[in-house]
Amino acid sequence: MLSTVIAIAEQVRTGQRKAVEVAEESLRAIDTLDHELHAFLAVAAEPMIQQARLVDQARERGEPLGLLAGVPVAIKDAICTRGLVSTAGSKILSGYVPPYDATVITKLRAAGAVFPGKTNMDEFAMGSSNENSAYGPARNPWDCARVPGGSSGGSAVAVAARMAPAALGSDTGGSIRQPASLTGTVGVKPTYGRVSRFGLIAFASSLDQIGPFATDVRGAARVLSVIAGKDPRDATSLDVPVDDYEAACGKSIRGLRIGVPEEYFAQGLDPEVEASVRAAIASLEDDGCVVKPVKLPHTRYAVATYYVLATAEASSNLARFDGVRYGLRVREAHDDLRAMYGKTRDAGFGAEVKRRILLGTFVLSAGYYDAYYLKAQRVRTLLRRDFEAAFGDVDAICSPTSPTPAWKLGEKMADPLAMYLSDVYTLPASLAGIAAMSVPCAPTRGGLPVGLQIMAPALRESTCFSLAAAWEARLPTQLPPLGFER
Repeated sequence: MLSTVIAIAEQVRTGQRKAVEVAEESLRAIDTLDHELHAFLAVAAEPMIQQARLVDQARERGEPLGLLAGVPVAIKDAICTRGLVSTAGSKILSGYVPPYDATVITKLRAAGAVFPGKTNMDEFAMGSSNENSAYGPARNPWDCARVPGGSSGGSAVAVAARMAPAALGSDTGGSIRQPASLTGTVGVKPTYGRVSRFGLIAFASSLDQIGPFATDVRGAARVLSVIAGKDPRDATSLDVPVDDYEAACGKSIRGLRIGVPEEYFAQGLDPEVEASVRAAIASLEDDGCVVKPVKLPHTRYAVATYYVLATAEASSNLARFDGVRYGLRVREAHDDLRAMYGKTRDAGFGAEVKRRILLGTFVLSAGYYDAYYLKAQRVRTLLRRDFEAAFGDVDAICSPTSPTPAWKLGEKMADPLAMYLSDVYTLPASLAGIAAMSVPCAPTRGGLPVGLQIMAPALRESTCFSLAAAWEARLPTQLPPLGFER
């Protein structure tokens, strides 16, 4: 079984293990497990081995190795990788191979990471269960009849099943934190602008943010330290110093003030999830934190606000997929440009993507722009002010990540609103642009993972890591039952 990010990097650096051996172990795990879990849409076996050989050769030459030397990092299929197919889980990009790397990929390569492949996801990151993937859903390794969450479900599954100790996902409204919660992994949504979005296939540009999954908190901290920072190719990336996130994992939490929002412990919250999360908060209090109630009164508007703003941005961003420049083209319509656009988009986009494009086009249309889009922007400001007021009294806010454990495949597909509500606790932090992460709590009686969400002010990821590491130290490591006898 693959070890943690920190352990692998240290073993490779000191010569205890060769990077090629680690890569081969990752590929064996994928070969053993992924026929059932479907975490990967593309496996890059030969490129991964070649990357690992370069790491081993650098060490043999006595060259200093990067922070992630030899560490397998799986990559969400919405992140462009040079020479490796990147489809965003959609038929409209079937077979598309980018000619360039996303900035985060460039940084991972420089740090010595190796890439086992591209992970499954809801099409264009639009979904909360991974069931909207054009290539079939990933499955939760804790129970293969259940969803892993979405949209970064494949990345979460790859880490939960130890096919890789870390992975990259993207989080627009909870797409890292929610699958992390449902699969018992650590998932981090950095502050908006903390990590470059260059090379991320866009869903909603004012919300999208790349972040890491890992088997443990310190591993996630190290990956974030590598990918964070200013990028001149992304005008929204922030030109501020990157904190030492690993050092934050060992920092005392005594005296930190934790807010508990009553709005996140309301109707619809599974009783076992509530009990597990409250127990984690009580443990942090035992470690010296000061726990106090806070109010986030506009939380109840977050779902409606998100699905106006995100769909509006999606309708604009997805206009580029028209069959002209790249991706799918319906050939029988090539003599008529308008027909080619329509038939290509109809064949290439799935039902959920079409639903969101239509909704986004509607809220931006003449006569409805003020009533919906501008009003949603104003409510977003109110949500942000809620957090600003709360963070005037506390250092962090703790809540459930997801209102329920993982549900059965197909259970919510016929009811889009029920699916949208599964992100009710993650959406507000995305709309506010603050730092947030999910770390495992004690599981339910049935053995399903539960996530504790930790939110902190913008650029205070270190606070999240300090609290998460302190809680993790009290919780035994949890492994799914699938495949660990190999």
